[in-house]
Amino acid sequence: MNKVLVMVAQRIALGLLTLFVVSAIIFLAVELLPGDIATEILGQTATPETVAAIRRELGLDQPAYIRYFEWLLGVVQGDFGRSLATDREITELIGARLLNTLFLALVAAAVSVPLAIGLGVMAALYRNSTFDRSVNIFTLSAISMPEFFIAYMLILFFAVRIGWFPSLSKVDLDQPLFDRLYAVALPAVTLTLVIVAHIMRMTRATIINLMSSPFIEMATLKGLPPWRIVVRHALPNAWAPIVNVVVINLAYLISGVVVVEVVFVYPGLGQLMVDSVVKRDLPVVQACSLIFAATYIVLNLTADILSIVSNPRLLHPR
Repeated sequence: MNKVLVMVAQRIALGLLTLFVVSAIIFLAVELLPGDIATEILGQTATPETVAAIRRELGLDQPAYIRYFEWLLGVVQGDFGRSLATDREITELIGARLLNTLFLALVAAAVSVPLAIGLGVMAALYRNSTFDRSVNIFTLSAISMPEFFIAYMLILFFAVRIGWFPSLSKVDLDQPLFDRLYAVALPAVTLTLVIVAHIMRMTRATIINLMSSPFIEMATLKGLPPWRIVVRHALPNAWAPIVNVVVINLAYLISGVVVVEVVFVYPGLGQLMVDSVVKRDLPVVQACSLIFAATYIVLNLTADILSIVSNPRLLHPR
């Protein structure tokens, strides 16, 4: 147990250090964005004196390193600052948007994770069969196509031609659950098609590797049916890599939804970040980017910790 606690503490410290470095990179990248918020607010006809005055009012005349440490100190205290475009609290702006993004990710995960694990188990059970080849071809084709292409194809067939689902995903917290699920159907299917191949192939490969283990051979010699061997004996011993790839894909679902949200005009955190880039609203862009980075780091650390806990042999490297 002590080794596990030490390992968790080391991973947390490494995650905090990584997040600090990422915050500096985010701030620097946002600083390098073209355009100016003062000009965006005042318009192209503003005089240089007026632009300089609004920059002083917004604190943009200070050196970048001073603004970075002031911003970082506020983030540590839970204060992301105020939007330069709307003068609203950033926490107020991102609150509902973050919930929408989490809802979309949760719906996609609820569909994709059981589907991918089930397909992986079936592909391992019927290895080299027509079903196995068909699943591999379908999932590899889906993962080979970019998200925006899959999204536009779904819109073309299911929204424009058939008319089953809306092409724009308009949701709010006051909608009934069924209406929200109906609105996010196409974005959720897009994300599902993108990530299901990773989990399915990892599940299949892990189970196939375990099928040559002595305890599996013993179960086979006892006359157990193949499905029982896979489900009751192989799958429980394959959880470590499967959990790892599932959590990593959950991190992608939350931090990689920007393109999908933009295509479907979904009111999530990714859409807010893109809109803020257009408006040159630097604090909002920094806050959204940092939330995505923190989510990805936390879930990756979670995957690392779960894989070690579920397989204690990793605590004793050779």
